[in-house]
Amino acid sequence: MNTSGIACGIGAYALWGLMPLYLKLLSSAGEIEILAHRIVWSLVVVAIIVMATRTTRPFRALDRRAYLLLALAAALITVNWGTYIWAVVSDQVVEAALGYFINPLLTVALGVVVLRERLRAHQWVAIGLAAAGVAVLTVGYGRPPWIALILATSFAVYGLVKKKADIGAVTSLGVETAILFPCALGYLIAVDLSGDAAFVRHGWSISVLFAASGLVTAVPLLLFNAAAVRVPLSVLGPLQYITPTTQFLLGVLLYGEHVSPVRMAGFVLIWLALAVLTGGLLVRRRQLRRRAPPSDDAIGAPVQTPARRP
Repeated sequence: MNTSGIACGIGAYALWGLMPLYLKLLSSAGEIEILAHRIVWSLVVVAIIVMATRTTRPFRALDRRAYLLLALAAALITVNWGTYIWAVVSDQVVEAALGYFINPLLTVALGVVVLRERLRAHQWVAIGLAAAGVAVLTVGYGRPPWIALILATSFAVYGLVKKKADIGAVTSLGVETAILFPCALGYLIAVDLSGDAAFVRHGWSISVLFAASGLVTAVPLLLFNAAAVRVPLSVLGPLQYITPTTQFLLGVLLYGEHVSPVRMAGFVLIWLALAVLTGGLLVRRRQLRRRAPPSDDAIGAPVQTPARRP
């Protein structure tokens, strides 16, 4: 097993899980301003990476279909990032974590509805448990867990669009942020002219944090890419639960968000669904490996990169 690849995977998911710590430091600013800065500075970081590595060919190879898909992906990631930022700043980290627990299950459901994939028995069980969990959480919250559902849906559809586009992570991030850049920069200029901008006016520390948002976005993504080409999906897949687990623990232990017994019961059902889904996947992969041992060329082959985390 490639230990450096596993370390990169753990690092990527851990950094995504610790994202609330960073966003809380920016909570004195408006949520839209935080989102706009993330878009602008992410494009700056991608531009630096592209210039440093001289990898402009993937951008030139994109056709009209690719740009249309990435424009749709840009809209979806804006919804995802914006909802996540609002959830963290408004002290709803636990519900945001729920969204990323639900996401793998919703991705499976999308495979059935959109791609006409056939589910195996364990996948039906997992989806049933997840649906029951959402129902219990609806009772616990007194409303559907809208934040979690928006995060899970936008991210699952984003992943589907990225699968259709089949474009490298850095290239995709560059095009998506370039599409969003004019609106983001225009908003920041308008906020600054109105005198309500936190950037510069709230001190150098928050300005540095804003500027760092590009690195906060790009570093875990690059770590994930390094992991994806070194370790098999059967290993990388279960590691994704580091992210929502870390967020859940931060919400409960650090930020003191209350989780009632009813809500906890809903979370347990979601966790059980994930256990069934992951366990079934691992069993299935072992069965396939026994039937057709992989060739030497296939060992360690790159796995498909899923969508970017918040």
